[in-house]
Amino acid sequence: MTLIRAELGDDAIIVSTQRAAGDGGVRITAAIEESTLDRDIERALDDPGAGPGADTPAPSAAYDPRIAVVQEALGYHGAPRALTERLAQAVGAAEAEAPLDACTAALADAFAFAPLPARKSPRPFLMVGPPGAGKTITVAKLAARARLINRPVGVITADSVRAGAMAQLAAFTRILEVDLKRARGPESLRFLVEESIGLHDLVFIDSPGINPFSAQDMAFLKELIEAADVEPILVLAAGIDPMEGAEAGESFAQVGATRLLATRLDMARRLGGILAAADRGQLMFSEVTISPHVANGLVPLAPQALAKLILPRQDEDEDPTREASADVMPQSDRPPFDLTEAVR
Repeated sequence: MTLIRAELGDDAIIVSTQRAAGDGGVRITAAIEESTLDRDIERALDDPGAGPGADTPAPSAAYDPRIAVVQEALGYHGAPRALTERLAQAVGAAEAEAPLDACTAALADAFAFAPLPARKSPRPFLMVGPPGAGKTITVAKLAARARLINRPVGVITADSVRAGAMAQLAAFTRILEVDLKRARGPESLRFLVEESIGLHDLVFIDSPGINPFSAQDMAFLKELIEAADVEPILVLAAGIDPMEGAEAGESFAQVGATRLLATRLDMARRLGGILAAADRGQLMFSEVTISPHVANGLVPLAPQALAKLILPRQDEDEDPTREASADVMPQSDRPPFDLTEAVR
């Protein structure tokens, strides 16, 4: 911030930060923020007619009901203010007339969506995240999805910390008839990953719960990631606090996480936490879990599905000409979309 202010002045603000490719540096975009209050004061002093009795000019921009709907919904979900403002601007610029379609376009512009491959991948996927996020059950779901379409799948657990972690995953892999391998550290993981090359179309790896605010935990996770050629996938519960989610997303992204897999959508009413995590960490949305059942409930996420989950449900027989303020149910009382219908 000192360097930025030395270059642009004391009114400079940071607009965004982005990890630079290759050298591990950070690209910072800064701008000069003009004070609206100062401009209003200057205008009033320069205009003798300005004052309590002066005519108030009409606002330059017309009211956009699409923006109002999206802003209200994002406010309910607890999305960060900066993200809400960016999405609102994108909604206003969208050509679509319906709020759902405009929100879909805004989300597609703000986020990347990259579901995990269901058939084959040259790199194993390492599920990472804080304790209790649902990494183990997610590994089981991913393995089950592969087995249901008859793909050779390998499962490795690197979780030697949580009591019963191996037994829990083994209970699922026995049913799936998948051999479960155990890595006892970074070097063991590297050996097992190299051993799996050519044997399996897909390899999924469970990892211990990592505290994103612990330097020791993050250092251990970085060793695991760097020991083998794996892609870390951040697993977060959908109901995480937005501020905690944002910081967790940024922390895991710094050690190489590229995608976000959100769990427990069936137990969350507000999605601001995963929106904040994906935004701060610049993570791609992949899948979401909408059921505790291993054989189903794992669904790829797309922009329209996310828009449906964010916006309040509108009854199909609702009169579109009715005033927005009339007969509006508080968002917390509105029936949510059927999750399976929404994400599909």
